[in-house]
Amino acid sequence: MRTVITGSGSFVPANIIKNCNFESQIFYDEKGSLIQREQREIISKFQQITGIEERCYADIGMHSSCMAAIAGAKAIADAGIDAETINQIIVAHNFGDIKNGGAQSDMVPSLASRVKNKLGIKNPSCVAYDILFGCPGWLQALIQADAFTRCGMANTFLVIGAETLSRVIDPHDRDSMIYSDGAGAVITEARNDTDCNSGIIGAKTASFTEYEVDYICMGKSNYNDPCNHNHYLKMKGRKVYEFALTHVPALVKSCLDAYNITIKEVKKIFIHQANEKMDEAIIDRLFKLYGIDQVPADIMPMNIRWHGNSSVATIPTLFDMVSKGALKNHCLNKNDIVVFASVGAGMNINAVCYRV
Repeated sequence: MRTVITGSGSFVPANIIKNCNFESQIFYDEKGSLIQREQREIISKFQQITGIEERCYADIGMHSSCMAAIAGAKAIADAGIDAETINQIIVAHNFGDIKNGGAQSDMVPSLASRVKNKLGIKNPSCVAYDILFGCPGWLQALIQADAFTRCGMANTFLVIGAETLSRVIDPHDRDSMIYSDGAGAVITEARNDTDCNSGIIGAKTASFTEYEVDYICMGKSNYNDPCNHNHYLKMKGRKVYEFALTHVPALVKSCLDAYNITIKEVKKIFIHQANEKMDEAIIDRLFKLYGIDQVPADIMPMNIRWHGNSSVATIPTLFDMVSKGALKNHCLNKNDIVVFASVGAGMNINAVCYRV
């Protein structure tokens, strides 16, 4: 049996936060020292490095599970299936539902259970559960759905990635400008491989948890306020960059090699929208592993410039946009081979080879 994506959907909040909105914020470094530069200079350098010009934040009353349900409903409609026939709902996230202005993560019941409730699915055989795997969580959920499909335990899945990172960022940390909110989803269905050439070809996953385990973690604010005991999302940017450039191209190549796919056969690479310059460097290094110096034009769709980094939601949102012709100069055609790849907290890496 093959796991085929038969529908997709996404939700991008309407609240657009431009880089100029951060000009009034005071930034400190990781040692708690005030960064002695003009705010516009800090923001300009940030944009040069990340490519991000704006990001989207959820409304005050909207949570990750709300956005997940909206994206999920769109994917169900796109697939044209009866929601009651879904065997599993898998929601990837890292922080659960967090109220605006709050600091406590709410994960009970699971976000998947909340999504099932919001979608009005009554079938008790539709199993709903979450997965926490850093930014590669949605892709790992897709890999998990494929494993269940291949062994015949389930046929139809709703796989969602949703996050409200705007509620776990330190306003005194420059990295806070990276993060965004949103949700993306797909429906996958089992198809007999004798009748269908489309579907997941194969996957690879790796976890590096020695000295890499705290490259992305939770920590105190950069501003030393003895009354603030909250913890925020923190990242060792240089270490993450070096780790990604070392390990992501190698893992993607190992995935392609394992299934006898050449890099020249790949039409699109859907990579986690973490940092524009980093993603470009990863793809450049991947092609160099094949002795190719020139990366083909338009092989890597990007929306980080306008959407920011919404963690587990970036790849499914990007895939949904390209699938529906919503991203200029990008489209998918029947029998195209594409690659999904992600890297994030853990440190975790994964890749999936897929035939459209």
